[in-house]
Amino acid sequence: MNDMIPAWVNGELEPVEKLEVHQKGLRHKAISVFVMDGDKVLIQRRALGKYHTPGYWANTCCTHPHWEESAEACARRRLEEELGITGLTLNHRDRVEYRADVGGGLIEHEVVDIFIAAAGADLNIAPNPDEVMDVKWIALDELAREVERAPDSYTPWLRIYLKEHRERIFEPG
Repeated sequence: MNDMIPAWVNGELEPVEKLEVHQKGLRHKAISVFVMDGDKVLIQRRALGKYHTPGYWANTCCTHPHWEESAEACARRRLEEELGITGLTLNHRDRVEYRADVGGGLIEHEVVDIFIAAAGADLNIAPNPDEVMDVKWIALDELAREVERAPDSYTPWLRIYLKEHRERIFEPG
């Protein structure tokens, strides 16, 4: 069931194969994590072997929960799988929905649980080369300027988060 993700089919949540979800543009569950050090956010550049948006810069990590996996458990799992990061306190910030063409005939139509985690500059990061080709810390305002200047270097969801949901995600509630 690990390739099956929760997607809505005819109004009901069902396990559907991940590629099929994206080919059909089905509304589905996802998580996104932003690891922060003060006003700096850890972003990653997706590995070139990813089946969509390879080589694009994205938030710290994101994925789809396995069938019956909680959003928080999924966020913890993916931080470790992609970046070797463990032990952070995850704070659920919000749930947002977006729909975006990610190229190659694939559509992300996600209902995303957003998590923020605080970390220091001494955070141990060990990127998985199958998932991540680079990481960097960048001030949030600088990231927003960079996304405006060179949008095609960033994933559609990161562009949407910064343009449409920045206050909901990053401002203390």
